[in-house]
Amino acid sequence: MQLYVETAIAAPMERVWRRTRDPAQHRRWDLRFSSISALDGDAGHAQRFAYATRLLPGVVITGTGHTTAERARADGIRTSALRFASDHPLSPIARGGGHWRYTPRPGGVDFATGYRYRPRWGRAGRAADAVIVGPLMGWATAWSFDRLRLWCEEGTAPERLRGRALVNAGLRALVPAAAATAVLGWAVAALAAAAVLLPVPRGVPAARRCRRRPAAPAPVRAGREAVR
Repeated sequence: MQLYVETAIAAPMERVWRRTRDPAQHRRWDLRFSSISALDGDAGHAQRFAYATRLLPGVVITGTGHTTAERARADGIRTSALRFASDHPLSPIARGGGHWRYTPRPGGVDFATGYRYRPRWGRAGRAADAVIVGPLMGWATAWSFDRLRLWCEEGTAPERLRGRALVNAGLRALVPAAAATAVLGWAVAALAAAAVLLPVPRGVPAARRCRRRPAAPAPVRAGREAVR
């Protein structure tokens, strides 16, 4: 499976770099991880790290990763390549790799990721990945990128942004539920559709704000070897 997510952040490059490369800050905005801890290195250089994702109370998937290369070009573009793997039997992802790219632009930076991974559990795992895991990973990555954007641009703590998102989701769920108690048929369907399709408030993270395809098709080179 290959995924791509990109967002434009109106903030200084160093702020975005620090909040994505420092494990303590990274875990605060990335929905995919419950914890990230550095095993060696630091926020500005190649490093090894351990991560964990809590699925249910008492069920935690663990894994490790490491940066494989970092590059700063003369035009200001920075790239950090990495690989990751998990031996946990419940992890739907066995191993993979990809990159983070930071492209300067007037007033900010375009932050993008592209990564490939190999599902676990053979044919059943590939089927589950196509229907559930892949779409969920793509959505979680995009939602997290928008939460990072709001944190970098507005200074709102990621924990507070999560609270806003939960309140917004709850209100959207109440609209069709309340309507169902009063009317039936097409009206309920229309209200349910409106609750999903209405624009997300500006200060609430939303995956739909992120680009899910690169502007020009390009292979994700880092990690291609890792998933063979």
